[in-house]
Amino acid sequence: MKRQRYVAPAREAVDPAVFAVPPLAAWAEFTTLLRGPDWPAVDALNAQLSGASLPRFAAQDRALLDDGLHYEQRIAERGIVATRERNWHDLFNALVWLRYPRLKQALNQRQVEEIARMGPRERSRPQCAMTHFDEAGVIVRVTDPALLALWDAHDWHGLFWRERAAWRDGRIDAAVFGHALLEHALTPGKLLVGKALVVAADADAPWAPIVADLAAGVVRADLLLDPLELRPLPLSGIPGWHPHNGDETFHRSTPCYQPRREGRGYPPPRMLPDMAGPMGARARPGTGVSA
Repeated sequence: MKRQRYVAPAREAVDPAVFAVPPLAAWAEFTTLLRGPDWPAVDALNAQLSGASLPRFAAQDRALLDDGLHYEQRIAERGIVATRERNWHDLFNALVWLRYPRLKQALNQRQVEEIARMGPRERSRPQCAMTHFDEAGVIVRVTDPALLALWDAHDWHGLFWRERAAWRDGRIDAAVFGHALLEHALTPGKLLVGKALVVAADADAPWAPIVADLAAGVVRADLLLDPLELRPLPLSGIPGWHPHNGDETFHRSTPCYQPRREGRGYPPPRMLPDMAGPMGARARPGTGVSA
């Protein structure tokens, strides 16, 4: 059965309540761009850029597209991110560029390398992995190996209900990177499933070095070589991320909780270079996943 394409609500039809709950609540610094009565102009997005070396946003029109470049090549060669005006998907993509510029640049660099290797009409496994992460990516910081074991087994009831407190006390935490996930969150109560990269880190470890390490791994091509590196994570199970997940029934019947396929396995969590601790034994040198 063909999957139905998601259509975001019109700007004036968005329920303001969605901006007060995760994942959109975590993007409150962009409230003016997200919740203002009018769509932000491209110039307003460029005004948010923090570095002169970063790509700039430009309205995607016929004149821009006439350069004949692939979307990724245009970013690399001209420093331009083609951005459709009055479009939620592209607005969220711009916000991710503003928050995570190094990781977005790393993905762009690798995509261009793969385009040069494969040509513009073929797609490699790394390209698919990077696109999945770009659209639906989640960065997960975990400190408790028991939680990873539940996740490995797709024991969603255990991960999201029995270990509900872990999502509140910092033993596991998630930051959304994928702009398509953010767009889908505009629909109240929508079941969201992300594609996660996992990092073993202390509960109080800041996100900045985690993201920097992921960006470095992408550039070195020891990360995102295959879509199977990405773990499915039903974000709607995280406490506070869905209006009904405070009821145990949700965790026994929601359709976004899928069983693990036979033979499906996941890479160990990525270790930060200076990290040691209970998760360290799970990181295997030479797997292409751990630093």
